[in-house]
Amino acid sequence: MQTIAYIALGSNLGQREENLERALGYLRLIEGIVVERVSSFIETAPVDAPQGSGAFLNAVARLRTTLSARGLLDALMAVEQKMGRERSVPNAPRNLDLDLLLYGSEVINEPDLEIPHPRMHERFFVLWPLLQIDSRVRDPRTGEPFADAYAKLPRNR
Repeated sequence: MQTIAYIALGSNLGQREENLERALGYLRLIEGIVVERVSSFIETAPVDAPQGSGAFLNAVARLRTTLSARGLLDALMAVEQKMGRERSVPNAPRNLDLDLLLYGSEVINEPDLEIPHPRMHERFFVLWPLLQIDSRVRDPRTGEPFADAYAKLPRNR
């Protein structure tokens, strides 16, 4: 069975665009993952990051996968590791950040896996690229279109 999933990609260290392109390339090599669509890359200020952190380059990708949600999360973490992601302190600058945003219409609440991503409805750098590739996607918890959540965001992003 195939499931549509959405992931967020971000980078604020090194060659940010190259980092995102390489990550997408690695994802395309994983059996059970098809990268269907990728938003444009947008530059945004860091959120909840240590002072002096550089700007992020962000995107969202739509995947079709036969992997379980846990299997997809493991694949994302393996790509981060392959690209040298270091997890020193929370929200530290990083060459690559891959987050599982949505997995079909599932709602999952586990200690290390929460779907939908718990703060995605508050984040311009997630919602804008998500809506670029699918303007009809809805929050599986509430049924609310993410376009409505985007419309509620402050205009001074």
